[in-house]
Amino acid sequence: MSLVKWNSEKKNSGLMPEFTDIFESFFNDSFVADRLITRVPAVNISETPEEYHVELAAPGLNKQDFKISTERNMLTVSVEQRTESTANNKKYNKREFSYSSFVRSFTLPESADDSRIEAIYDNGVLNISIAKKEEAKSVTRQIEIK
Repeated sequence: MSLVKWNSEKKNSGLMPEFTDIFESFFNDSFVADRLITRVPAVNISETPEEYHVELAAPGLNKQDFKISTERNMLTVSVEQRTESTANNKKYNKREFSYSSFVRSFTLPESADDSRIEAIYDNGVLNISIAKKEEAKSVTRQIEIK
């Protein structure tokens, strides 16, 4: 049995409002919604004169869950996590499997040195530092006005 919220101020948004209601209730169901939403972690990308920084929000994981690789100027971060729980009660045995995975790929700029990439996972955030090539580092100098 499920509880359905009644909206007394329903807007007539189509030729068949009953048909729309069925789709809304189906896609708003938590069982369906959990499987339709793509779960890809949010990413912040920033740059300093010496390196590029990628911050990937992935709480609840361990550093062993991550695989980071580079190939042809592509940085790929992937996770595959498998959780299995078992509950034994009387004559019943219940097993629940949970698999979660994602892959994020980023194109590295020509100025990135893919041989000097470091990654640290701390407090649910994967921090990746990508050093710049020496010739790509910006050189600043003060210009005298005459």
